[in-house]
Amino acid sequence: MDFELSEEQRAFQSLAYKFALKEFPPFAQVCDREEKYPREVWQKACEAGLVGIAIPEEYGGPGAGWMETALVTEQLSRIDLGLGLAAVAATFGAENIINYGSEEQKQTYLPLLPAGKAIFAGAYTEPNAGSDVAGTATRAVKDGSDYIINGSKTFITNGTICDYMVALCVTNPESPKKTQRHSLIIVDANTPGITRMKIHGKMGIRSSDTAEITFEDVRVPQKNLVGKEGNGFYQLMHFFDQTRIMVASQGLGLAQGALDLAIKYVQERKTFGLPLAANQAIQFQLAEMATRIELARNIIYKAAWKADNGQLDPALNAMAKFYAGETAVWVTDKALQMHGGYGYIDEYDIQRFYRDAKILEIYEGAKEIEKITIAKRLF
Repeated sequence: MDFELSEEQRAFQSLAYKFALKEFPPFAQVCDREEKYPREVWQKACEAGLVGIAIPEEYGGPGAGWMETALVTEQLSRIDLGLGLAAVAATFGAENIINYGSEEQKQTYLPLLPAGKAIFAGAYTEPNAGSDVAGTATRAVKDGSDYIINGSKTFITNGTICDYMVALCVTNPESPKKTQRHSLIIVDANTPGITRMKIHGKMGIRSSDTAEITFEDVRVPQKNLVGKEGNGFYQLMHFFDQTRIMVASQGLGLAQGALDLAIKYVQERKTFGLPLAANQAIQFQLAEMATRIELARNIIYKAAWKADNGQLDPALNAMAKFYAGETAVWVTDKALQMHGGYGYIDEYDIQRFYRDAKILEIYEGAKEIEKITIAKRLF
C-alpha cells in the first residue's frame, strides 16, 4: 500500500493551506460576528483555482478527483470552516450535473463555477423532510414545455447568494414507490416566484449563507431536468455518498486547526511558573487528540482514494463522515478546555471552532443516518 501523495496532490494541499493562511484571517472574525458571506474570499478562491476542482477540464475545471477535493477542504477548514465553505460549497448541487447532466447542461453551467461567474445551491431539505429525503413534498407539475414548481425548502447552503440551484421535486406522485417520485431540476435563482430569506442566529458557520426558499408558481423549462424523471432520489443518494467525503474532510481540517491552536496556546500560557505544555496531563490529552485526528485522516483518504478508483464505498464514506464529525466536536471541546476562560470569549479563535464543529454531526446526513447506512451493509 502506498500512502504517499502525488506531486500534484501535494501542490493542491499546499496551495489551499497557504491561501487560507493569507486570505482568511482578515475576514474570519468579522464574517462570523456579522453573519456575512465572504464574497471577496470566494472570488479570490476562484482565481486561485480552488473552486470546482472536480469539474472536468473540458468544462473549465482542473479535473481533479475526490482525493484532491479532500485535501483542499481539509486545509481550508483548518483555518476557518465557514470561510472554507465559501470555496468548497460554491459548487454544491452542481455535482449532480457532472454525474447525470446532459452535455448541454454541462456546457452551460459547469464553466461558470471555476471562473467565478456563478454560485450553486442544492435545494433539497424541507421543513418536514430532512433525513427523510423521500418525504420531500415540493411539486413540479408539467405545463406545456415547462415545469411549474410550488413548495418550500430550508437550511439551504448559499440560498440567498446563489445564481442557480438544483431542486429536488416531486414529478411522479402517482408512482407506488416513494423513491421513484422525485426528480432533480436546475432552477435559475432569480426566476419570478422565488422568495429567499436568510436564516440568522446560527450557532456556527455564520459566514456561510443559509436560507429558507419558497417556490410559488415558478416556471422552469423541462430541459432543466437532470437525468431521467423519477430518478431524483437515487441521484441524490449517490451525490451524498460522494460529498460525505468532503464533509468528513471539513471535520478533519477543523479538528487539526483546533489542535494547532491548542498546541500554540499551551506553549505560550504559563501556570505556576511553567508553560501548560510542561504538564503531563496536557501532553497526554494532546496525544489523544492527535491520534484521533490521524485515524480520521486515514479513513477519509482511503474513502477518497476508493472513490477516485471507481470503488465508491457508501459505508466507508459514512464511517468517515460520522467519525470525523465526532472527532471535530471532541477535539474542539478539549482544545477550548485547555484555553480555560480565554477560550470562552470571541477574541480567541477556538470558541468559533467549537461552535462551528457541531454542524458536522448534523448536515449532509446526521450521524444517526450515517450509522444506519453503515449498519445496512453489515448484513
